[in-house]
Amino acid sequence: MTRSVRRTRMLQLAGAGAAALMALSACSSSDDSSTPESATSGSASPKLSGTVTVFAAASLKESFTTLGKEFESAHPGTRVSFNFGGSDTLAASITSGAPADVFAAASPKTMKIVTDKQDAAGTPATFVRNQLEIATLPGNPDKVASLKDLTKSGLKVVLCDKTVPCGAAAQKALDAGKLKLTPVSYEEDVKSALNKVALKEADAAVVYKTDVKAAGDKVEGVEFPESAKAVNDYPIALLKNAQNAAAAKAFIALVQSAEGQKVLSEAGFLKP
Repeated sequence: MTRSVRRTRMLQLAGAGAAALMALSACSSSDDSSTPESATSGSASPKLSGTVTVFAAASLKESFTTLGKEFESAHPGTRVSFNFGGSDTLAASITSGAPADVFAAASPKTMKIVTDKQDAAGTPATFVRNQLEIATLPGNPDKVASLKDLTKSGLKVVLCDKTVPCGAAAQKALDAGKLKLTPVSYEEDVKSALNKVALKEADAAVVYKTDVKAAGDKVEGVEFPESAKAVNDYPIALLKNAQNAAAAKAFIALVQSAEGQKVLSEAGFLKP
């Protein structure tokens, strides 16, 4: 075989080898692209894990605790950590950098503290509403039958602080009834106001219906018409710096689901 023929054969073999490599590479590339695709489709509903930190209004304590247990049961490996308190205090903590994944406030005004600082991811959604009620001592010994009755001399009444949603709502109801009331104390959140009555340190408090219901026989509830003028919307939002966004979104979805709404409704909350 002459040198030129041999050279031609070698070039042909090299060309064939390159073509084979290109085909193999294309095939491999095709296989690789299918892997991320399947991973992507699988990641649409990933296995949730880790802790979800939820900052929530004090009035949500009982219902959210129930939902937290349901969430953990449905997603083994997760934990829901709650921080309950006055919505204004929670909002201030979030804007100051406190680590949290979800914020559920008792009023749009307190949620606005967070959204104004651009600390929420997306638009907050109203998930329930709540209405005020008067909590009295068991048996209602002072015969409180109206909001006006709370202005009686000698009656020890407590209100939530005016910066807290339940306090702002109480003031709105008093304004609607053209009433003035000087409480013996302003409390930092609705649970603190209710506890004053439950511990018999006060004769009555203006709180939410949900709190009266949660207290059972420790207090007695008295409805009043002015409360219709001061119904609070409760918004919930994913926070921008959420450390566990996937689980946080799933928890919010549970709150908004039929199952979550049932728990909230049974606690006395109104439909959004």
